[in-house]
Amino acid sequence: MAVIVQYIVVRNGEQKMTFTSKKEADAYDKLLDISDQMYIFLESSTLGMGPDQLEELSFFLAENRDVAVGLLRGGKVGKKTATVTKTALEEKKRPNAGRKNVKGRKAAPAAVASGA
Repeated sequence: MAVIVQYIVVRNGEQKMTFTSKKEADAYDKLLDISDQMYIFLESSTLGMGPDQLEELSFFLAENRDVAVGLLRGGKVGKKTATVTKTALEEKKRPNAGRKNVKGRKAAPAAVASGA
């Protein structure tokens, strides 16, 4: 019998993503926090974007926050910043990776036992 420890990022009772390390789960949880705050900021604008577009844009900006901050400080766009990584696109397509503008989060370990 094997015991596997998993860290699950949960928001409003909905499982968002599962990780094998607490560090990765905390990093993803922080990404979702930043994305939620960015969504609120963008929602208050007069851009006229729909909720899905706002969500995608806020998540993109959260994923690329280091580049975005550099640009806001007067930096320049590099080749890496203009494209979304293949991994980011794959994660977004996962059914449990989809997220909405939600509050309340929790990364909790879940022990899973499997019989041989």
